[in-house]
Amino acid sequence: MYICHDSVFNCRDTMKKVIASPVHDEILIALKKFPNGAGIDEIRLEYNPEINLRTLQRRLGNLSKQGHVVISGNARSTIYKLTLDDTVAEVAQEQEILIPLSRSSLAIRKLVTGSIQARQPVGYSRDFLESYRPNIDSYLTKKEIAKLAELGDTKTDQPAGTYAQQILNRLLIDLSWNSSRLEGNTYSLLDTERLISQGEADDTKSAKDAQMILNHKDAIEFIVQAAEEIGYNRYTLLNLHAMLANNLLPDPQAPGRLRSIPVGISRSAYTPLGIPQLIEELFDILLEKARQIENPFEQSFFMMVHLPYLQPFDDVNKRVSRLAANISLIRGNLSPLSFIDVPNDLYTQGMLAVYELNEIDLLKDVFLWAYERSATRYSVIRQSLGDPNPLKLKYRNQIRDLINKIIIEGINSKDASKLIMKVSAELPNEDKAQFVEAVETEIMALHEGNFARYRVSPKEFIAWKSAW
Repeated sequence: MYICHDSVFNCRDTMKKVIASPVHDEILIALKKFPNGAGIDEIRLEYNPEINLRTLQRRLGNLSKQGHVVISGNARSTIYKLTLDDTVAEVAQEQEILIPLSRSSLAIRKLVTGSIQARQPVGYSRDFLESYRPNIDSYLTKKEIAKLAELGDTKTDQPAGTYAQQILNRLLIDLSWNSSRLEGNTYSLLDTERLISQGEADDTKSAKDAQMILNHKDAIEFIVQAAEEIGYNRYTLLNLHAMLANNLLPDPQAPGRLRSIPVGISRSAYTPLGIPQLIEELFDILLEKARQIENPFEQSFFMMVHLPYLQPFDDVNKRVSRLAANISLIRGNLSPLSFIDVPNDLYTQGMLAVYELNEIDLLKDVFLWAYERSATRYSVIRQSLGDPNPLKLKYRNQIRDLINKIIIEGINSKDASKLIMKVSAELPNEDKAQFVEAVETEIMALHEGNFARYRVSPKEFIAWKSAW
């Protein structure tokens, strides 16, 4: 079977019906995650949580008429399941695991998937980092950058982080789940949604898995909420590591601290640098080169390559690199990268190629494919959300600081109303009433799954709820 990667078609000379709609392809890929079938709510969460239920039902009905989906049950107990049609199964499977690879990437992949005994043991190469000249050298070609810019353009001419704020609820779930999944986390997408939105951990899974996801949530909120303040510097990267490694490392002082112990890479012939002074020196060089890079996509990929290669932390290096790859995108109001559907094996092989061969092509193919998947997803979600409230955008810092003060100081509802009115009195007359309404609406919508955006701790939030 020949697969056309831009839109999936079965090009065999048979009389079977083919899937000619990228929208339908995405639904089938979502259904592939549920071999025993799924209800409409589960499919909606996996496919597009913002889609109208009637629209999704209609599309599933069309796929049923085409012979690709079996529908059983009725009303809210209706179950949708892929048929055994080999065409659909093959299309879904190929789309799920196949990333178009260049000839160079295929050759590299063959090298890093061979027996570890046959691979040459190597150590850290300073020249790989030091020879890179920002804005002169580029891992991404001009054509690739142009395509990424087109995909990532959100047409948002607002303060840094505005676009990510608009899709934050979905981004928290997507990026937390996918980045954790790439580390072997066993939580499902629904488990992750429950944990992040409702604070409900799955008792059948390890506490470590829950901690990993909650750490991602904290770190993502950090880079989104503080988008105007962060960058490729020690403050950002050390704090990002501290959040992602929280309660996961045997040494309680290790989160947020550069490595002073030797480490190894499992199933790799690569041994990272082991001298603390050199790790610190090269970490600073890495950050300085990243700061100098002008293109946000090149910055993003540069961090995905070099931060894990240096292994500057005791552990959690790849997780830091995946979130660090989003810093330049979020600051530039570009579509974020959440690693949706990225196959674990190809991502791992791409990293092994960097470690052992200093070859970037395989990881770059994964990066380019993953960004297109993410950008397409958030474009659909953003369209379904409608235009953001312009007053909330205009006063977003004031709203955030005011709610932060109300929570931290444990202000009750009566006193909060007085404070909101006092702050609004300093605004132009035409904005006062809308500002008060916006703040009160935000406060009424606060719950244990979203308060961290106002930079308060769980203890502070609980105390405020009691006072409120």
